[in-house]
Amino acid sequence: MKRVLLKLSGELLGNANGKGLSLASIKKIAEHISRIKTKKEIQLAIVVGGGNILRGKEFSGTDFNGAVADSMGMIGTVINGLALQEALEKTGTPARLMTSIRMEPSAEFYIRKKAIAYLESGNVVIFSGGTGNPFFTTDSAAVLRACETDCSLILKATHVDGIYDRDPKKHGKKAKLYKEITYKEALAKDLRIMDSTAFALAWREGKQIIVFNEKNLSAIPDILEGKKIGTLVK
Repeated sequence: MKRVLLKLSGELLGNANGKGLSLASIKKIAEHISRIKTKKEIQLAIVVGGGNILRGKEFSGTDFNGAVADSMGMIGTVINGLALQEALEKTGTPARLMTSIRMEPSAEFYIRKKAIAYLESGNVVIFSGGTGNPFFTTDSAAVLRACETDCSLILKATHVDGIYDRDPKKHGKKAKLYKEITYKEALAKDLRIMDSTAFALAWREGKQIIVFNEKNLSAIPDILEGKKIGTLVK
């Protein structure tokens, strides 16, 4: 059975402006995930960001301590994880929330073997709290957890259709969408769809990443069948 990790941005759980928490958005995401589990016999892990609540980098350039700011952002991902777990369980999809920061009884502390056992028993496992350390993004946390739990594929949902040679929001149709790209090319061209630490780890561990538009969550079963949606990084 294929084991897959899905990386979701915190903004996806937010309101129209990507901020706060939208119950309608959270419910919609949970329904998509529930249908994916119904259509495909996969073991699914999720890492969710916290940008809808707080990003540590929002304090950069100020006298606010960066480690503290990042810790606040990591706690924000736990809030999102709790909301997503609750919404998934409402759909009848069993879900476990694990966090890299101890905060029982709200969330279970991450233990690798326990996470794998939950995945094997059919639970969607939500990893929150980032890596548990400041100065690392949730992209890095996603790749780290995918490596630790032996996921065969990482799916990164983002605001655009994949990886472009330049910013499509600035350059419009002049921006070229890559269907496939290697890690070496992505790093050499400084294509910042994921941070370089995450890319380097995925490259070293031989993980494939598919970057796709978050509007296409319902197309994940097609992606898993090999349909070319988004950009494959290999």
